[in-house]
Amino acid sequence: MLRVIAIDGPAASGKSSTAGLVAARLGWAHLDSGALYRALTLAALDNIGEGGRGKGEGEGEGWSAQHIVDLAERLPVRLVRVGDVFRPEVAGVDVEQAIRSERVTRSVSVVAAIPEVRIWVNAQQRTAVEGGGGVVVDGRDIGTVVFPEAPLKIFLTATPDERARRRLSQRGQAVDGELVRRESQALAARDAADSTRRIAPLKPATDAVLLDTTALTLEAQVTRVVELARALFPG
Repeated sequence: MLRVIAIDGPAASGKSSTAGLVAARLGWAHLDSGALYRALTLAALDNIGEGGRGKGEGEGEGWSAQHIVDLAERLPVRLVRVGDVFRPEVAGVDVEQAIRSERVTRSVSVVAAIPEVRIWVNAQQRTAVEGGGGVVVDGRDIGTVVFPEAPLKIFLTATPDERARRRLSQRGQAVDGELVRRESQALAARDAADSTRRIAPLKPATDAVLLDTTALTLEAQVTRVVELARALFPG
C-alpha cells in the first residue's frame, strides 16, 4: 500500500501546519508542495527577472513555461529530504526562508498556473516519495492529481473569516474587524480563482474526508487526522 496521506484545502486552511504535525506524530516525512512552486518562483525572479516580463504585464506574467522548467533543471530547483522534512533548494542553497517573502508570494500564483510547470512539479513530488517510508503531502491538488491513489485523502475547510484571522495572527498583525474583512475578501477571491482554474482546480477528491476546522483547534484537527491514519496504516 502506498504510504501517502494527501492533505488539500484552500489558502490559510491550516494544511501545512496540520501536515507537519501529523507527520511528526506518525514518524513520517512532510512534503509541502507549495514550497516547490515558491522555489521555482524565487528562481525565476532572481534569474529571469525583467527579461521575463511582457510589455505592460505584471511581474511574472511574461515568463515562458520552457524558460522556467529549463531554469529549474539547470540550477537545479529541488526538494531534498533532510530527516523527516523535504527542504526546498535552489542551486544547492536552502531557500526555506527566502521563498516566504512577499516578493515571492505576489508572483507564485502566476507560476503555479502554468500547465507545464505543474507537470514538472508533480513529477518531482512523485519522485520525492519513492524513497520509501510514509509521507504526508499538502497542497491544493494532491488528492485529485498528484497522488489520486493515496489511501487517505483529507480536505480541510474553514470559513474565509476564520482563515483571515489565522493569517493575520501568523503575520503578527492586529486581528481587528476591518483587517479581517479585507483579508477574508482576498481569500474568497483566491478560492474562486483556484476553484475555477482550467488546470487542476481546487476541489476535494471524491473519496476525501472533509474536515471543517472553523471551530477546531490545531491540536483537534491533527488528532483527527492521526486517528484516521493509524486506523488505515497499522504499525
